[in-house]
Amino acid sequence: MDRKNINRGFRKLRVWQDSVALYVLAYKIFSNFPFEIKKVASNSIDAAHSISRNIAEGYCRRSLKEYLNHLNFALGSCGEFHSCYVSCHFADQIARDEFEQLDKLHYKVENQLIKLIESLQKKQEDKQWENNFHVKFQNI
Repeated sequence: MDRKNINRGFRKLRVWQDSVALYVLAYKIFSNFPFEIKKVASNSIDAAHSISRNIAEGYCRRSLKEYLNHLNFALGSCGEFHSCYVSCHFADQIARDEFEQLDKLHYKVENQLIKLIESLQKKQEDKQWENNFHVKFQNI
């Protein structure tokens, strides 16, 4: 059963879908870290997961100002995650092919986020955003 409502609309966003895919990839790579650096792995996985969570939370706030704020949090998490996997690569904790997979998908998500933020900032400037839920009633 597909459960849909206005609050779950973020699931249609390509940037949210790709950020979830980034989290899954991060989990697959970092969950294999040895015990001595499990905290590094855990923080890296959390940084990747934070991206999709902030996109979803901002979308569900229904206020453009709050949505943009959470998208900027997501962009900050992108930066944090980038620092995580780059430093792990430099420390030879992740292989070159794993780094390339992460970097390719991360770059895509990061650019999608930037474009979404720019688009919403334009709507904000043009006052093209409605904060309320709209229910359309049909004559029966």
